Amino acid sequence: MFSPNQQQQQMAAVHAAAAAAANLLNVQVPPPSPMNYVAQNRDGVALSQAESLVHSSKKLEDELLSLGNNIKHHEENIRQLKTCISSLDDQIADMQVTLAKKNHSPDAPQATLEQIMQHQKSAASIVCQLKYNADPNSSINDLLGVVATLGKLNDDNLSRILSEYLGLDNMLALVCVTYNGVEALETYDKEGFVSKSSGLHGLSASIGRPIDGRFNVICLENLRPYVGEFIPDDPQKRLALLKPKLPNGESPQGFLGFAVNMIQLDSAHLVSLTSDGHGLRETLFYNLFSGLQVYNTRAHMLQALPFLSHGAISLDGGLVRSNGVIVFGTRGEMKVRFARSSFVGDDIENKMKELKWRKETSVEEVQREEAMVQHVKYIFEVKKQEFVRFMAQSSPYVVMQYPVQATPRRTTPR
Repeated sequence: MFSPNQQQQQMAAVHAAAAAAANLLNVQVPPPSPMNYVAQNRDGVALSQAESLVHSSKKLEDELLSLGNNIKHHEENIRQLKTCISSLDDQIADMQVTLAKKNHSPDAPQATLEQIMQHQKSAASIVCQLKYNADPNSSINDLLGVVATLGKLNDDNLSRILSEYLGLDNMLALVCVTYNGVEALETYDKEGFVSKSSGLHGLSASIGRPIDGRFNVICLENLRPYVGEFIPDDPQKRLALLKPKLPNGESPQGFLGFAVNMIQLDSAHLVSLTSDGHGLRETLFYNLFSGLQVYNTRAHMLQALPFLSHGAISLDGGLVRSNGVIVFGTRGEMKVRFARSSFVGDDIENKMKELKWRKETSVEEVQREEAMVQHVKYIFEVKKQEFVRFMAQSSPYVVMQYPVQATPRRTTPR
């Protein structure tokens, strides 16, 4: 049997739980009547009903709290997705500006040709003029081109530095595939003097631009090619050169890579140029650059001196030759440079497509989250009304199984 004090405590718990949940939901619960705590049933029926009310109230409160947290979760997702979409919009806009500037800039390969043509009496300028109009049986048929026209770079600054590293003579050097092509470029008379009427000299004389001075010629089949591995699944067939390693196994700070792998090649020049199936990277450019390393700054480059067996350059103009000679002073303006790679524009367009796809996906996710939060809010309102009705029904709960016994009056004797 329960005492009146126990029942009062139980009923107080009912109203306290109800009031707490009601306060959370901003609804009004009528205050308890003193009569609620007056009577009791000897068999504990009132206490049992009170326990049931506490249980029901707690269940509704837990459901509403869970729904509220669910709403908060979806709203936070929406906020993060909209922030992401805003960031993607900014990135796309920046790339559109970059792409517009590129599309309005002079054609990069054409700019390189114009730089070469300024050296009017050089063999390279004659080759550039005759290359695409020559007779198939002419002496330049085996001539692949000029070094400066056979590779491209993604960065103008890097192009300027690597061009300076090679020097003008190497940048204007002619490249032949076979030694037969080399022999056809120049012939000699009986006294050993250069014949001005045959080979490349004869062609230059025929257009009124005789070659003046010496010029370098590189024969691919005479070069010792790179014989190591290539980077797997790389469409540019970059060389798997061993990176410099500190004692802790990490590369020196500021190390960006190898110059030979930064050259972009046309697909026709990647393989099968020589009889052994070699391309330009493992023949021409490997012999020009070998293991030349590229660093972010001069300070990084000088810190890595013990590892520079094949020399290095830095993006701020530092230069160390393969023989260990460090170049100082102000660098001159290199007029003949590698062209800017068209892959830059392709990369930008590909990245823009990826960003636009991510934006579209994020927009769809926002729409799904908004639909879900509206659904959860609807369920929340239904449960809230259910809770309000429960509060209204349980608040006037009164159990009066036994009347309250009145205290006997004390009679006053007459």
